[in-house]
Amino acid sequence: MLYYSVKLIITALLIVLISELGKRSSLMGALLAAIPLVSILAMTWMYIDTNDSKSAVEFSQRIIWLIAPSMTLFIAFPLLIKNGFGFYVSMAVSIALTVAAYYAVIFVLGKLGITL
Repeated sequence: MLYYSVKLIITALLIVLISELGKRSSLMGALLAAIPLVSILAMTWMYIDTNDSKSAVEFSQRIIWLIAPSMTLFIAFPLLIKNGFGFYVSMAVSIALTVAAYYAVIFVLGKLGITL
């Protein structure tokens, strides 16, 4: 239980750090957020949990295919805000579009014989 608490605290602290830094400097917050910290943490926890790097390697290889559809959020959100939609509506629509983009990529890759 202590191990899961440590994982949770470290992960939460990084998210809080990014949001607090972003309030002071959007560039620094964006730079820190652009680093795939969640992926790095996930791969690190996987390795610590299994003492085998294979699962982390498979995880990182699957992420590569999902980078492009994740950009949907960062394109749609500012466009929606600039066109007068509120923050929460813009965020919800952007998330929905991103989920749809993920499914589309997974579907197309499946048709090409690539399974994630």
